[in-house]
Amino acid sequence: MKARLVAVGERAPGWVAQGFAEYQKRLSHWLPLELVEIEPGIRGKGRDTARAISDEGARVLAALPKQAQVVALDGRGRMHSSEQLAQRLEHWRGQGRDLAFLIGGPEGHAPEVLARADETWSLGPLTLPHMLVRLVLAEQLYRAAALLANHPYHRA
Repeated sequence: MKARLVAVGERAPGWVAQGFAEYQKRLSHWLPLELVEIEPGIRGKGRDTARAISDEGARVLAALPKQAQVVALDGRGRMHSSEQLAQRLEHWRGQGRDLAFLIGGPEGHAPEVLARADETWSLGPLTLPHMLVRLVLAEQLYRAAALLANHPYHRA
């Protein structure tokens, strides 16, 4: 099983990219994680925000692996503890499908993206910068995989 993170936004700050790369490396033998960055829709004065969201959504959907289990990160989604996420990861492994995690743009996901998602996941009630969500997601996937492998990383 492989995972793909499809994230709206380009050129993460160096510290985010470095942290993400560290967890991506750690995950490589348990759950290879690929990052696909999606160009944001054009926003600004006189621009149609709905059009920007729709354009982003079309690019996100085009980047999905075929037959993937799609998990959209969304503030209205279901929250999981680290242990519950490990159980979800074990469930997903049992399905034998690749995973796709989706991070939307500044206004969130296009309705078509949410309609395609098999489930939505919230990292909690805090609003986080979308670039930081990449790093948190990678760390939590690593923690879940480490829990399943009885690795000592998780010491809660």
